[in-house]
Amino acid sequence: MAAIHVTKQYGYKRFPFYSLPLTLPSLPLTLPSVRRDLQPSVAKDSDDDEEVVQVDRDHFMDEFFEQVEEIRVCIDKLSEDVEQVKKQHSAILAAPNPDEKTKQELEDLTADIKKTANKVRSKLKAIEQSIEQEEGLNRSSADLRIRKTQHSTLSRKFVEVMTEYNTTQSKYRDRCKDRIQRQLEITGRTTTNEELEDMLESGKLAIFTDDIKMDSQIDKQALNEIETRHTEIIKLENSIRELHDMFVDMAMLVESQGEMIDRIEYNVEHSVDFVERAVSDTKKAVKYQSQARKKKLMIIVCCTILGVVLASTIGGYLGF
Repeated sequence: MAAIHVTKQYGYKRFPFYSLPLTLPSLPLTLPSVRRDLQPSVAKDSDDDEEVVQVDRDHFMDEFFEQVEEIRVCIDKLSEDVEQVKKQHSAILAAPNPDEKTKQELEDLTADIKKTANKVRSKLKAIEQSIEQEEGLNRSSADLRIRKTQHSTLSRKFVEVMTEYNTTQSKYRDRCKDRIQRQLEITGRTTTNEELEDMLESGKLAIFTDDIKMDSQIDKQALNEIETRHTEIIKLENSIRELHDMFVDMAMLVESQGEMIDRIEYNVEHSVDFVERAVSDTKKAVKYQSQARKKKLMIIVCCTILGVVLASTIGGYLGF
């Protein structure tokens, strides 16, 4: 967090007292007048201090919002990359033996997602630490509340995107496992789901493939696809494992912020209700004011007419 530096200029620097004559009678100014001369200087310096603090604070918030925008752009990019990963998964599953280009594109996307996710996590952590430092100093301001709200919103959005990515990876793993099971059945080897899971966890594919006879082209193709899907699952599990700590860390953060987020949403919803109610009350007030103005005008007209009638009657009675 950027520190706020305040430069102070004190009035006595402008009045070198050590150069004044030693005898009081020769002073050009009386003490009250010196005090009066000092006061505007001190007041001006105080205004300068407040201005410097305000400028530094505005600059700090500008930098903060730049960080927020950068994080938002990264999260949007993550969301787009996750959608591309889904398309690559579908393309790979559609082909018994996917081409190397498609598999390389998927690996590049996976690496890019990991890099961007770690970048977002680091920036969110830095903001979280700066907020905790200010809270530790018992500081409370509108700027701090804004930063906490922005941090919570970005954290929740980030976790949503990464959860979607994790779900996508898990679905892809299940589909790869189903393809392995089907290909094993084609070769005459029936396996249960538990046996297949044990094989995938141990990585000992040979337990199921060593006794497969290569008598036909179908068996060869089946074995090739089994090996391909197994390789994809290994890469997938490594990717999930690398991001596991980040998933847990950010999920716990968002869970701890859940109450605050709900409170913010509650306040926003009620603020909207209050605004709508205020608009409705304002319309009613304008309507009532208009009606009251009309009634007042009618009363004035009636009083005027009554006054004229009374004046005419009294004038006729008196012979005027």
